Amino acid sequence: MTTSVYIETGSKRTFAAALDWPGWCRSGKDEAAALASLATYAARYAPVAKQAHIAFEPRTAAAFRVVEHLAGTATTDFGAPDGVAKRDTTPLAAPEAKRIAALVKAAWLTLDEVIASAPAELRKGPRGGGRDRDQIADHVLGAEGAYVRKLGLRLRPPTRNDRRGIEDFRAAILEVLGKPSSGQEPDEKGWPQRYAARRIAWHALDHAWEIQDRSAPTG
Repeated sequence: MTTSVYIETGSKRTFAAALDWPGWCRSGKDEAAALASLATYAARYAPVAKQAHIAFEPRTAAAFRVVEHLAGTATTDFGAPDGVAKRDTTPLAAPEAKRIAALVKAAWLTLDEVIASAPAELRKGPRGGGRDRDQIADHVLGAEGAYVRKLGLRLRPPTRNDRRGIEDFRAAILEVLGKPSSGQEPDEKGWPQRYAARRIAWHALDHAWEIQDRSAPTG
């Protein structure tokens, strides 16, 4: 099994993202480092795919084929994947739409499980920085409040303790992501579904893995 990836290169940071696996996306100082990080995280992504009931074998999935190189932006250098791949604007059939929606849902469930088991205070970085657990939960929901506008939705993000509100909010996003479409050219107002799925899942998992790493004791 070969995994198709694209490379997004900014002036300070490079991302490698798996086109068919929303959320499996890592960065490094250059292409080689980004691909190495992506391979390392295959094992951490496997439970997400399992949550979505989609077969994923980490060892074989980490055999990469780079299919596209994208120029990065200031967002890339800030720390978020910003590139829309050529394939993102091609027609999206119903089976693929349902698949990417399932993986986004699995990314959210993974984040929920991590938050539920994490301590309120997380280990600080070497300079004493970093958000604590509830601040990260608030940040993810706040970001998704902006993301939904890129999907044509006008929704206020719920608070982290509003479980029903979160369920309804996510259901509205999944309804859009899970619909077949004829494809969409990117503009400043909208995101193609495939890109939106990758960005939303990446953000949820990036912070889930951060919480896991910063919950673990040192030494």
